[in-house]
Amino acid sequence: MSRKKVTTEANATVIGELLQRIRQIWKSARSQAARSVNSALVQANWLIGQQIVETEQGGTTRAEYGAALLKALSRQLVGEFGSGFSVSALQYMRAFYLAYPELLAIQHAPRVEFSADAEAGWAPGRLHAGLSWTHYRTLLKVERREARDFYEIEAIRSGWSARQLERQINTFLFDRLLKSRDKAGVLALANEGLMPVRPLDAIKDPYVLEFLELPESHRLVESRIEEALISRLQDFLLELGSGFAFIGRQVRLTLEGDHFYPDLVFYHVKLKCYVVIDLKVDRLTHGDLGQMLMYVNYYDREIAGPDDQPTIGLILCADKNDAMVRYVLADKSEQIFASRYQFQLPSEEILRAELRRELDELQGPGAGS
Repeated sequence: MSRKKVTTEANATVIGELLQRIRQIWKSARSQAARSVNSALVQANWLIGQQIVETEQGGTTRAEYGAALLKALSRQLVGEFGSGFSVSALQYMRAFYLAYPELLAIQHAPRVEFSADAEAGWAPGRLHAGLSWTHYRTLLKVERREARDFYEIEAIRSGWSARQLERQINTFLFDRLLKSRDKAGVLALANEGLMPVRPLDAIKDPYVLEFLELPESHRLVESRIEEALISRLQDFLLELGSGFAFIGRQVRLTLEGDHFYPDLVFYHVKLKCYVVIDLKVDRLTHGDLGQMLMYVNYYDREIAGPDDQPTIGLILCADKNDAMVRYVLADKSEQIFASRYQFQLPSEEILRAELRRELDELQGPGAGS
């Protein structure tokens, strides 16, 4: 090989590596610039909301006065700056300030310097560069402070887009996670977000699979749901929660010549364990639980490494008898779980009724006396 050719190849390698580094620098700079712009917009909207609220309080508290004030402001601001200052937009800014009174350390508007909040010392309710104005507008839909704090933490930690955040709020993620938690657990959710330290922390009930756009029908077969989940794997991973890594579908396991095929297998990188999922279109049976028990035991003995935690088994079913599940699983109830799935968003009334029913079952008769 000639010296010229070697030099040319070496130059190509150097140039390729240099290009990669430059691309990374540029992408990082663009990302930081976008975050800075987002933070500046968020701060500006908060400060505008603050001015509106303080002006209202300085005049009169009558609703008519506030409505007239917003209409007058909107006419002037739309003429100067465009449609971003409609009455509804100003109402959002006002609501934003009222919901997040401690967003900025500096509470007075006239000569404030815009700056993104540092990660250290951040807490829900304070400015974070990872949340856009669209994120905050979505968070305003959540009335309960503890639930809003939870969604705020998880949106930042999991890098949810505003659309993903809206989906999690609309499917009542916070409320579904509450079902397995005591008062201390509820407080931890609101203050720390979802921090899985045990298998139960990674499980929801029910799972909402509305993104599959499948009908609520008893004529569905497991394979159709499984195929739909694989085709929308990113959405399914969002519903499962952070920490799940997909391993495969119908991963064969063999016992003395007999083959078995769990529907889906994941690995949970935070809990450091395998997660085996089976789908059932009918009401859960004790046979389904026995089959999952076999899968879990197999993975624990044959697949899991010495540093892995015990395997989690999750059966997604159309319906179940909770008492039967508890009796069949017994000492495996902290390792194997049965959760309902549904193809449509739950209403808040239905979900709250379900929560009350399950709490009553857990507490037993006479618990409140």
